[in-house]
Amino acid sequence: MASSEITLEAVPSVSDIQAADWDACANPKPGPSSLENFDTLAVSGSQSDPCKGAYNPFVSHAFFAAAEASGSACARTGWGPRHLLARLDGEIAGIVPCYLKSHSQGEYVFDRGWADAYERAGGHYYPKLQASVPFTPATGPRLLIRGDVDRERIGTALASGLMALCNATNASSVHVTFAPEAEAKFLGAHGFLQRNDQQFHWHNEGYGTFDDFLTSLNSRHRKAIKRERREAVAAGITIHHLTGADITEDAWDAFFAFYMETGSRKWGRPYLTRKFFSLIGESMSRDVLLVMAKRNGRWIAGAINFIGSDTLFGRNWGAVEHHPFLHFEVCYYQAIDFAIQRGLKVVEAGAQGEHKLARGYLPQTTYSAHFIADPDLRRAIADYLKRERAYVAAAGRELTEAGPFRKAADEA
Repeated sequence: MASSEITLEAVPSVSDIQAADWDACANPKPGPSSLENFDTLAVSGSQSDPCKGAYNPFVSHAFFAAAEASGSACARTGWGPRHLLARLDGEIAGIVPCYLKSHSQGEYVFDRGWADAYERAGGHYYPKLQASVPFTPATGPRLLIRGDVDRERIGTALASGLMALCNATNASSVHVTFAPEAEAKFLGAHGFLQRNDQQFHWHNEGYGTFDDFLTSLNSRHRKAIKRERREAVAAGITIHHLTGADITEDAWDAFFAFYMETGSRKWGRPYLTRKFFSLIGESMSRDVLLVMAKRNGRWIAGAINFIGSDTLFGRNWGAVEHHPFLHFEVCYYQAIDFAIQRGLKVVEAGAQGEHKLARGYLPQTTYSAHFIADPDLRRAIADYLKRERAYVAAAGRELTEAGPFRKAADEA
């Protein structure tokens, strides 16, 4: 019997793909085929694979539609959609969210040094292809594959398709960032270079309350967190959780003001438009948690989080008044509190930030995969990445050892 035919194509907008088709690939219901995932195709001993039936809001059609329709991720901002589709006998079986980029902004896996070196050598690093969720340093599937198909076959087709798309668009490279470990290694077996970095994540060890979490810390850090939480709200500040229908346009207006004020200081030009927040409010408000701080009857600070089936993803923070420790309270401690209440397993607190360690967030390795078309550049980057991976692993071990959790010799 002839095998089913796989065809590949790239489309210039998420709106060219039906939401039902996209979401069947992005967040498939677990079935017999989906359990045959990249853990077994790549290496044994991989970390938990978000493809295994766990809902990830960032790879939903609604999130990409909001990013593109709002003008946040579009050709004008240097994020030209080139979403790669694999069709099995005409039906969409796999998708890679992909963008043709003219810069390296909004990615959180930094390759500007690669670009500079290549340009100095006479090459053209841009455009490049970026397979990721725009402006979102959160791990999740990048090879989106329907749950009822042969994952290895479709995954192999998508990996080959990314290389072909690189050639067809005259791109220098393809960058698949914040992928699950097994997915990154699967791509590694198909010619992609492996890159590791680290973030700081909080893990729920079955805590019933925030105080239960505090008892797991050593005395010094336990006292410091209690003091920070007291002082954060000492100026008459109250903290509020908004989700679903509680997130009004007035709340979005306030949060956007925070986002613009803080983002302008940090990045010069914030990435997300005001329309983006209204669109996610319309399409996925139940997946959003706004932690908002109020003083004297007005909102003064806030943080946006997205709610997965087992993970709370912390994203943007901003404030128009600055109070000691309010950032830690709104972004980190309230996220822990919410995760404990909801029974979520993990809080991902975004990119970088060793200051998170003292607040109970431990190092977690993140993974990406990179196809570099030029063989000379590929060899140079491969050598660099080998040394970088060793450094990341050593730093992770040292930071974990320096963490705030009680050890056997610590006082109770």
